[in-house]
Amino acid sequence: MTFLRSALFWLALLIVTPPYALLAIASAPLPRLARYRVISGWSLLVLHALRLLCGVRWSVEGREHLPREPAVILSKHQSAWETLAFQEIFPPQVHVLKRELLWIPFFGWGLALMSPIAINRGRGLAALRQMARRGKQRLEQGFWVVVFPEGTRVRPGRTRKYQLGGAWLAAHAGAAVVPVAHNAGRLWPRNSFLKYAGEVKVRIGPPIESAGRDPETINAIAEQWIETQQKILDS
Repeated sequence: MTFLRSALFWLALLIVTPPYALLAIASAPLPRLARYRVISGWSLLVLHALRLLCGVRWSVEGREHLPREPAVILSKHQSAWETLAFQEIFPPQVHVLKRELLWIPFFGWGLALMSPIAINRGRGLAALRQMARRGKQRLEQGFWVVVFPEGTRVRPGRTRKYQLGGAWLAAHAGAAVVPVAHNAGRLWPRNSFLKYAGEVKVRIGPPIESAGRDPETINAIAEQWIETQQKILDS
């Protein structure tokens, strides 16, 4: 049954994505926020298809912690699920991502129109400076900025070194950091065809103010909170 449900989900994805990509391209003349709202509709369709066909539900704790001003989200990255669901959970946002994702047909075309911060990871410090400059611009434009500090998807129960980019952006822009933990990797595993029925639990932590703190301190506070919550969610 899990295989059949997963197959139906992927079929729905194949049917919906190409025409929605054309709609995304047609939205190009719109202002950034208006364009975002049009294109993010694809993610909402995919989430509801996932719930109806595969039984993947979600709950969110800690919405009361969200600040009024745009902030930097530092989140665990276990699955493709959070890249979709965050568009439902949080205010309009942009993601820091590797530029190669923009080259994917249909998906990448729509992604490129959502004002992402696409970086060349091979450029090191230059990429970090580019992210800080563009990230500050996006915050000023009213977008939140989503950063996965581990840099790639990590299986439940595991962790990688937290990179400084997101904390560096927050310190540079004077923005708060919102730490986020979740267990999406249990239901939508990394690189897995199968999607398992159940509930994804998302926890939003208290904002971490960047004023008076260096990036290393901001990063350490966020990592401690996220990993503490992950031990509970992944157990």
